[in-house]
Amino acid sequence: MVDKRLVHLVDDDEAIRESAAFLLEIAGYEVQVHRSGVAFLDVMGEALGEAQACCVLLDIHMPGLSGLDVQLKLNERGFTWPVIILTGQADIGAAIQAMKNGAFEFLEKPYHNAGLLEALVGAFTKSERSMEENAKAGHARALIARLSKRERQVMQGLLAALPNKLIAYEYDLSIRTVEIYRAKVMDKLEARGLSAAVRIAITAGLEPLEERRA
Repeated sequence: MVDKRLVHLVDDDEAIRESAAFLLEIAGYEVQVHRSGVAFLDVMGEALGEAQACCVLLDIHMPGLSGLDVQLKLNERGFTWPVIILTGQADIGAAIQAMKNGAFEFLEKPYHNAGLLEALVGAFTKSERSMEENAKAGHARALIARLSKRERQVMQGLLAALPNKLIAYEYDLSIRTVEIYRAKVMDKLEARGLSAAVRIAITAGLEPLEERRA
């Protein structure tokens, strides 16, 4: 993970951009300023990665595209960065809608510097936790991808808490064959025990086996 957290500051008010950027840089953040929602989205592009922990400070009322419009476009593109909405008193309704659309927080202008910094701490905590969870899920999916079709089926049986005997029955295998596949599953998942293998499978999103009914 990079040392500096990145804040995208999107506001059409030059004075607010300058003062907020100064505050955030003093606080140790990397800051990229954007004078409009359109300019911000142009810089982002369709394929920008999310390797760096980021947060978006987004003014709700801007010409061209409103903050709400920008937020929806970020959602459509699959960005999961936390968004903090900056709003005036007249835009509270829109800010509440932004919260419903997934915004992390909204702050009324003029906001207190301490309140802004506190909101950013919470937003980055969420962002970094999400990045860690995504990394774990990606690693788990890569491990599951190592399994052959039959090994995956045995793992699904284990996820369903079935003993070897029932897994063998479900797939018309011998119990000894299931034991061999089970050992291979543990080896390929680099799991020291069943609980570790189950945790990996759940993290990867593998579905448990549905038993046949006699």
